[in-house]
Amino acid sequence: MANKSIDQLVDEVIKREGGFVNHPADRGGATNWGITKAVARQHGYAGDMRLLPRDEAADIYKRIYWNAPNFDKVARNANFLAEELFDTGINMGTGTASGFLQRALNALNRNQKDFADLTIDRRIGPATLNALRAFIKKRGRDAEPVLTKAVEALQGAHYLRIAENRPSQEAFVFGWLKNRIGNLGE
Repeated sequence: MANKSIDQLVDEVIKREGGFVNHPADRGGATNWGITKAVARQHGYAGDMRLLPRDEAADIYKRIYWNAPNFDKVARNANFLAEELFDTGINMGTGTASGFLQRALNALNRNQKDFADLTIDRRIGPATLNALRAFIKKRGRDAEPVLTKAVEALQGAHYLRIAENRPSQEAFVFGWLKNRIGNLGE
């Protein structure tokens, strides 16, 4: 599987997210290119969401959902995992995606034999990156696919919890599971 550039990842997300949507059950409200109105406003876009330029959406994806949470640094060690974190971060928030990675690394460190447990601070910094490198070094070529599966398992469980706690969100569970679990890199 070839490593994808951030531009390719953004193109895939925009294609999957589509254009303007304002689903009544979507707690994010109006979106365009997958960017919510609230996120667009936080990053300086003041216009009608129907008119959000694709280039501006792409810039938001790169800045907020790739560089700011350090998924670009994860990609230097595990590109496919970084793709998964990027996609999860877009859908659930970058802190949630980062926390999933930290939780998975802690569960896979063999009671701290391979590296110390991480504090689940939902931020990817030097400790998380060092743990990731140690995990890859210890587990070799199977490390990245197994770690990605662990992150996806947490993601899937989170979707089910959302629907259980807020039945209005059941409208989205099928699509979330179909489009966001296990299909990156295809």
